[in-house]
Order: sequence, then structure tokens, then C-alpha cells
Amino acid sequence: MTNISEPAWFPIALRLDGVRVLVVGGGMIAANKVRLLLAHRARVEVIAGRLDPEMQRWEDDGRITRIAPTADETTLRAAMPGCRLVYAATDDRDVNREAAGIARGMNIPVCAVDDPQPSTFITPAQIHRGLVRIAISTGGAAPVLARRLREQVESTIPEGTGALAVFMQQQREHVGTACPDISRRRQVWETFLDGTGAQAARNGDTTRARAVLDDIIATTATRGEVWLVGAGPGDPDLLTLRALHLMQNADCVLYDQLLSPALLDRVRRDAELVFVGKQRNRHTMPQEEINAELIRRAQAGQRVLRLKGGDPFVFGRGGEEIEALLESAIPFQVVPGITAANGCAAYAGIPLTHRDCAQACLFVTGHARADGTLHLPWDSMARPGQTVVIYMGVSALPALCAKLIEHGLPPQWPAAIVERGTRADQRVLTGTLGNLPTQAAQAGVASPALIIVGEVVRHRVLSPA
Repeated sequence: MTNISEPAWFPIALRLDGVRVLVVGGGMIAANKVRLLLAHRARVEVIAGRLDPEMQRWEDDGRITRIAPTADETTLRAAMPGCRLVYAATDDRDVNREAAGIARGMNIPVCAVDDPQPSTFITPAQIHRGLVRIAISTGGAAPVLARRLREQVESTIPEGTGALAVFMQQQREHVGTACPDISRRRQVWETFLDGTGAQAARNGDTTRARAVLDDIIATTATRGEVWLVGAGPGDPDLLTLRALHLMQNADCVLYDQLLSPALLDRVRRDAELVFVGKQRNRHTMPQEEINAELIRRAQAGQRVLRLKGGDPFVFGRGGEEIEALLESAIPFQVVPGITAANGCAAYAGIPLTHRDCAQACLFVTGHARADGTLHLPWDSMARPGQTVVIYMGVSALPALCAKLIEHGLPPQWPAAIVERGTRADQRVLTGTLGNLPTQAAQAGVASPALIIVGEVVRHRVLSPA
């Protein structure tokens, strides 16, 4: 695979009202850029011999100024000083690159349209809703993809979002005076956006919207809360909508070792991230301290997100955490997640139950005690007609397989291990109780990984894609 170096494009919002922007070109390509510039009230000057009909109308109406008919070096050098931006938007690549080179030499940001290499900035696909501007960029690598993503995002934005933004702008000073504490102010606005006030503002009913806002200010105290959220087994697309909503509203996040960076990228940018994960033989924070930290932060008025891999109530110690919260009278919510057994099995193509061979499914944890021993219900596990899913069992895999054989399952009994399940780098090894430990050792399998034991492994189906 070719190794593509990703350009370091930095997205910013630039104020253009009343400033000079030079556009080199007068055809449809240039017209597309001029249309955006005019929407942002830029003072557009054009170098072109002939103008697209739309651009000609803009010139006739005095909205743009044509300053020269040809883009030769002398003209370009004379026109660029004092410009905030330059667009090289002709249908001649050589002319565009010459203009870009001159602009770069003058330290003026320049975009050669559809040619990122000589450009110092690119124009993202944009969505406009009054004051709301949403920009989507692929770094110039795939403009068609950016436009397609823009269409998808645009379809999700409610009508009247621009009016909502205007209302919130008009009320900023009022809310700031009533709520000098930034945490409370943010809580008020988020409560407003989640309730009926936002819809009233979208509909243009500012009187009703203001009444709702004032009621929220009067009744919303700075009160902390804890959200126990299951993040699923790894693939960010498996997050629930509720989980994503809370991740975007939390003040701080206490997260586990098993969570991928891609999942944490979905958390609100200004939220405090606190790693409390546990790894084999190394506990960053004991469970009692995690409980105390949740309580301390909530009592300080923070909205605390306890983000866990899988589901909070499946080997996630969520039950212990809510008991501690209840004892301290801390409000909390629990959001279930797709547990590793479901997610990893599905992505590996292994059914957890099957009419022909598995009418039950048993979840157990293979985590060994401090002395290295395993205390599991072996007689219940070593039975045909069921699937056994073992969490946290990689380090004890040889002992697990040996014990299952000792308690009655044959060495040829099917077994599989799913490493980094649901992620892009997922690996699946299938074998038997007799040979799976050797396979895993030779492949260097490491946590996070899930072990699946049962005849369902023989029914593994790989997607034709």
C-alpha cells in the first residue's frame, strides 16, 4: 500500500467582511469561489479576460471589480499586495501555479483550485444556516467525498437553526450576567438546547424562547451528576446515540484502558480526560479511589462521564460504582453499550447461539487471582449445547483450556480468540481447546481479546466483502 503523507491543513474561520480578495479567473470555477466570498461580504477583485454570465451580472451590479484582463506576472505582482486571500481559479493549471507561486512569495494565503500542492489553504465544503457555518474538508484529497458528507450533514440540521443562533447571540450577555460561573452557564444553555426553548427560537417565537430560558436560569442549580456509559467493544460506530450525546456534554471523562483513541475523539474537546484504567499487574487507580473520584467531582458540580468499554454492567464493575453513588446521594444515569461478547462475535462471524448446537450462552471472566489460580464454575462451563465466552482470559488461556478438557470437553472442542474485536486491526484465530493456546502464543495475541468456546465456532461465516 502506498504511504500517503497527510497534509497539515489547519481549519480556521476567517473574517472577510470588507477586505480585498483577489480571484484569478472568470469562468465557472471562479464563479463558485466568488459566490462564497460574496456571502461572507468580501471585497472581490477579479483578473479575467471574459466573465461567466453570473460573474458578469455581479460586475454589472457593482458587487465585484474586474481590475485586469490578463493574468501575466506583472499584473499579478501589482494586484496582490494588500489582499487577504488569493484564489487561482482559471482552467489553466500553469497559470494557477504561477499565481500561487507569486502569492506564496508575498506571504499571502493562496488556493489553487483543485490543486492542493501549490496551495497554502483550501476551501472546505460548507453549510450555511445564518450565523451557523459548518465546514467539511478532506485536506484536498477527495473533494467529492467532502461534498457528499456535506449533503449528509445538511440533511440532519433542523430548519430554523440560523434563527436559533441569532437568538442565542442576542441572549449571551443576559445569560452571562445571570450565570457568571462558566460551568453553570454552559449547563443552562445545554438544557435550553435540549428543551422546548430551542424549538421556539427556531420557529421565531423569541418571547416564548426567552421565557423558557429565564425559567431554566431560575431553576437550574449547579448540580453534579454521573453518567455510566458503555462505549461498546471498540468500533466508534457502535456507540449508541445516547452515549454520543452524553460524551458531547460531559465536563470530565474517567475512562478505561481498553478504550481506543478513536472513541475518545468523540468526547467534547474541552472536557477533562482522566485515565483510570486497569492493566494486568498494574492498577492506575483502585476501584475504591475511582468511586471516590466520581463522588468528589459530582459534589463539585461537574457532569462526570464514566466511560467504559463494552457495557457498564457486564464485567465493568458498574454495579459497585452506582452503589457508591447511591450511598452519597449522587444523581446518575446508566447507558448500556454493546458488550464485547456481542460485538466481537458478530464482527468475527461467529454466532453466539445456534439451533443445531448451542441453546445457551455463558459469560465468564478468566481473570486469575493474585496467586494465579482460576476459580470458575468448570462443571457448568464444560458442557455441550452451549457457548462459553471468556473475558480477560488471554494470560490464562493455557490453564483455561486445560481445565475445560479436565472437566470433560474433548481436546478437539472448537475454540476461537478474537483480538481487538470490532476494530480495524481485529484478528481472529480459530482452533480447538488442544491447540488454541499454542496458536495464540505463536501469533503474539495480547489483550484486549475475547475467547469463544463451543461448536458455534465451526459455524463461523466470513462476509463475502
